[in-house]
Amino acid sequence: MKPIIYRKMHCLKRHLIFLVFLSAGCSFSQSDRKAELAAVSASIHDAIGWAKNKDFKLLYSIIANDSNYLEVDPDPGIIRGFAQFKKNEAFWGSPDFKAVRYEIRDLKISLSQKGDVAWYYCVLDDINEWKGQPASWMNTRWTGVLEKREGRWIISQMHF
Repeated sequence: MKPIIYRKMHCLKRHLIFLVFLSAGCSFSQSDRKAELAAVSASIHDAIGWAKNKDFKLLYSIIANDSNYLEVDPDPGIIRGFAQFKKNEAFWGSPDFKAVRYEIRDLKISLSQKGDVAWYYCVLDDINEWKGQPASWMNTRWTGVLEKREGRWIISQMHF
């Protein structure tokens, strides 16, 4: 029979190993957290900022390219799936549409414990023109959900 001290040390060692694995799966360092929040913020800004130069490649790189994508807008309403979202390209790509500028205020981003899902809230001013006339959203509440897919933050849901 092994001495009691040996058994207690062995038990303690197993518990420490378990805690190391448990904490590694549930949290990340403060610098990693800051980097993830910055990357999420960049995707949120790109979801509006792409329009200035009509950079559809940028837009489509941050929108979930699947049938589960969901967007709720005052007009045209509910957009379900990437295929339906992409139909708006004719409007956004039209020479009659001009993105002037945007401002995001009070941006609040939360990360899941595992760091693979984020959700946000902000107030958006999206200043645009259609045929030279103002076509803007002012003081618009904007919320959404992003997922980290293949190392990139992708918007899977937005509500305006």
